[in-house]
Amino acid sequence: MPPAAPPSAQLPASLTALVRRLRHLEIRMRQAVEAQLQGNFGSVFRGNGLEFDDVRLYQYGDEVRAIDWAVSSKGHGTFVKTYKEEREQQVLVALDVSASQRVGGGPAGSQCKLDLGRDLAGVLALAAARQDSALGMLAFSDQKELYLPPAKGLRAAYALLQRLYGLRPASEHTSLSAGIRQLLGLLRRRSLVILISDFIDENYERELSMLARQHDLVVVQLVAPQEAAFPALGIVPLRDAETGLLRWVDTSAPAFQNQYRAQTDARQLALRTLCRRQRVSLLLLRTDEDFVPQLVGLFRQRRG
Repeated sequence: MPPAAPPSAQLPASLTALVRRLRHLEIRMRQAVEAQLQGNFGSVFRGNGLEFDDVRLYQYGDEVRAIDWAVSSKGHGTFVKTYKEEREQQVLVALDVSASQRVGGGPAGSQCKLDLGRDLAGVLALAAARQDSALGMLAFSDQKELYLPPAKGLRAAYALLQRLYGLRPASEHTSLSAGIRQLLGLLRRRSLVILISDFIDENYERELSMLARQHDLVVVQLVAPQEAAFPALGIVPLRDAETGLLRWVDTSAPAFQNQYRAQTDARQLALRTLCRRQRVSLLLLRTDEDFVPQLVGLFRQRRG
């Protein structure tokens, strides 16, 4: 009986090409991480806290707050809790797939935000499979578009890629608060959550704070060049990607440029302040730049 073909040999040609491209990015990341950190590439999937391990008898010098009163009350002595470093976490990537994510692309080497978000999620899925970590996916707009529970192995990673890149969202609209509430309802244990969006939305701060308190959260903000500085094109029609509303705007007018810049700066400052207050890592990725160096910086930060 012939041996079973490896998972990659059973993939459709289009998915094989995608896996090859993402694998190349993953190799670049791994080489950069190992060269700069002299450590384990999988450190991004490790916990940054402590988890309960066992109890032992109280010893002189132990902190009183470490005493396990429930065990000690049984009358066999005073016991303290012991902990061990979290070595592996369940990982869930939450990707905003609303219509505003389709902005970007055009110049050579530039992607739209959704393409960048998919590539980032795909690379993380392959890296997690290599590290034997369980990784899942939630794609959301103002509703749940796709959910794949955390699973280990290359087969699970390839299935995630196929579903993610084949996804056609049912809704055009954004609701970060609804997406985060979906996350909170799906996660039954403390997990590493990588939340990927452009964060062009309002009234999500309460939900994001709740997510940060309950889980190990990394926020990834996707930015297209034309969103950071709107080009002065004269009077042009602008269509809202989510509502479809069309209006004519003089993009060269100083009033429009000043208002646009002020709104962009205020939104960015609010997100940065919120993440700093909640002690959440914030990673900003532009669609016209290589995201590998920024991911390496994230690995370095988490290892530290």
